[in-house]
Parts: sequence; C-alpha cells; structure tokens
Amino acid sequence: MRLAWVAFNTILHKEIRRFTRIWVQTLVPPVITMTLYFVIFGQLIGGRIGEMNGFSYMQFIVPGLIMMSCITNSFGNVASSFYSTKFARNVEELLISPTSTHVIILGYMAGGMARGLFVGTLVTVVSLFFVEFNIHSWTIIFITVLLTTATFSLGGLINAVFARSFDDISIIPTFVLTPLTYLGGVFYSISLLPAFWQGVSKLNPIVYMINGFRYGFLGISDVGLGYTFAVLITFITALYGFVYYLISHGVGLRS
Repeated sequence: MRLAWVAFNTILHKEIRRFTRIWVQTLVPPVITMTLYFVIFGQLIGGRIGEMNGFSYMQFIVPGLIMMSCITNSFGNVASSFYSTKFARNVEELLISPTSTHVIILGYMAGGMARGLFVGTLVTVVSLFFVEFNIHSWTIIFITVLLTTATFSLGGLINAVFARSFDDISIIPTFVLTPLTYLGGVFYSISLLPAFWQGVSKLNPIVYMINGFRYGFLGISDVGLGYTFAVLITFITALYGFVYYLISHGVGLRS
C-alpha cells in the first residue's frame, strides 16, 4: 500500500505541476472565455431575456458555465498529458514498472480532476463579480463536481489511449463534448422544449450533470437528483472498467 501511494502521489504531483507550470496556457484561457460568456450572455443578452425558472438569466446560466469549464478542462488535461506520455514512449516505463494499472488510472484521473476543480474554482470566483448566490446545498455541489470531473478525466484517458496523433485529441472535444454541452441545458431549461425534444435531451448525460450542479446552487433542476447520481456512477463504473481493460491489455500502448 505504501508503494502504491508513492506511485499515485508521484503521478498526481507530476500532473498538477504540469498544468500549473504553464498556467498562462492552461488556467487563464478558460477563465477569459467564461468571463466573455458572463458579459455577453449574462449581462447583455440576459437583460433582455429576463427570468428563467424564477431566477435571473445570469444566475441560471452561471452554474452551467462553471460545470462546462470543469468538463472541458478535466477531459483535456488527461487526454493531452497521457498522449504526450505515450508519444514520448514514457508510458512503457509505467507498464513495465511494479505500478498497478489501478494506480496509473487513479493518478491520471486525479490529475484531471485537479485541473477541472482548479479552473472551476477560478471561474466561480470571477462569477461573483457578476452575480450573487444563496447556495442551496454545498454537499450536492461538491459531490456533483467530483463525480463529473472523474467521469470526464476517464473519458480523456480513453481518448488518449486510442489517439494516434495530437490532432486526434481534439476530435472528441470538438465533435462530441462541445455539442453535448451546449445542448445540455447550460443556456436554457429543457422544460421549455416540446415534449419530444425533452425526451431526446434526457438522452444527453451532460443534462443530468449540469442540472445536478444547478440544483446545488439554486435548488432547481429539470431532472431528478437521483437520476443525476445514477447516471454519473454508471458512467464512472463503465468508463473505469473500459480503460482498465485497455491499459492492462496494452491496447494502443505497446508497439
């Protein structure tokens, strides 16, 4: 257990140092992007829209924007970091070392979660300049963001395993994550949609994550909180099992 802890701590420390060392590239851009969302959608457009589910439009969208930054950064950190390790063939040192597959997965997952939480915290601080919150439940916020960043960190690890070039790392975020996030209820309540499209929207897992997070802030949600946690736990279990199979069998890692 002591050796496993040392290995886990080493991977996590490396991952944190990696994104904090180049903070101008990893931490500042998402904060600037979210600030522009606050100004354009919250202040300019939001003033014309009015209230959404009993809250100002700015209050309504801020939890979704915070969660969006957590999702993209936790995914992107692991995808780029693990692929860089694979590209430099440093991953072979991990595979032949006594480090277990579980430790490798948990180390990179924790690193992705750390960056997602770090960026999410910065975006939350910036949002306080635009809107005030009476937090409904810190517990729900904490659990939801932890499970969500864990889910997308595992997704980033799977992306890195299958990626064959640096260009492949951007395919999933561009063509999958971005559309699902924008259609996940960040800027609108799915209750405004016709019944058919509400049903279609509920097939999008990000809907549950954003609504669970929004419930922690505002106490409102378009889906049941139990469904949110069920979806998150199911995805974490499935993704973890899949990535364990990939790494333990050397899929995409051994030449």
